[in-house]
Amino acid sequence: MTDRLEVRKTYKLFIGGAFPRSESGRTYEVLAADGSFLANAALASRKDGRNAVVAARKGFASWSGATAYNRGQVLYRVAELMEGRRDQFVAEVASAGVSADQAVAEVDAAIDLWVWYAGWTDKLAQVLGSANPVAGPYFNFSLPEPTGVVVAVAPDRTPLLGLVAVVAPALAAGNAVVALASTSAPLPAITLTEVLATSDVPGGVVNVLTGRQEEILPWLASHADVDGLDLAGVTDSDLATSLEAEAAGTLKRLRGPRPHQDWAAAPGLAPLRAFVETKTVWHPQGV
Repeated sequence: MTDRLEVRKTYKLFIGGAFPRSESGRTYEVLAADGSFLANAALASRKDGRNAVVAARKGFASWSGATAYNRGQVLYRVAELMEGRRDQFVAEVASAGVSADQAVAEVDAAIDLWVWYAGWTDKLAQVLGSANPVAGPYFNFSLPEPTGVVVAVAPDRTPLLGLVAVVAPALAAGNAVVALASTSAPLPAITLTEVLATSDVPGGVVNVLTGRQEEILPWLASHADVDGLDLAGVTDSDLATSLEAEAAGTLKRLRGPRPHQDWAAAPGLAPLRAFVETKTVWHPQGV
């Protein structure tokens, strides 16, 4: 007998290092570009969003408290695991409707970008910090510190590379992240969660939700325990405007929508600067 029963996958969320179902019990169908069924993905609710923020806040303490060198080692290990699942990532990116060559290019760029940010963890202090000249017998230093819990929205157009481009710099700077995956093509993000779960990234440092932007993001934008908001993947201008207003109400650091950004281009320092605070320390020189 050659015919087999099709085993249809139903994926879960990634919160606190675990894979819970949505508290609402809802799912939605993920379809390939040709309309064929790929899998069921969890439809996250605002309660799932709040749970992800709680997990991120718990994970932030250990991640931000780790040495920069150690964070770089951990992030590089993620890239190693991504390389091991390269073929799966390529197939999932291609299912969204791009050519095989484009899918390979996106996956390779995503892995390379992750490695690039892993290399920045122990260089941020030198590049973004400074020793300041002051009038008086004092040492004066300015040092970058992570903002805290960052919500990042992945773009639909490049579901893996775009996700890496908003998540990796926040992690490299020492933040914890709640990421909302591409709604139409969440499978690369889901596979990335499986990579993260088997890596050395502490539970709660990265949390990934799947679902609708308009249902989840308003609650995250107004959440008092969210410190930063990256709206890279938001394409609805009305939604973006309302989210920016909500973020202003709780004084969040904000990066706006970037629908036309070339995610394969060299990112520069802007993504790393976006979610750090500058702490200035005075210390007497002594006699």
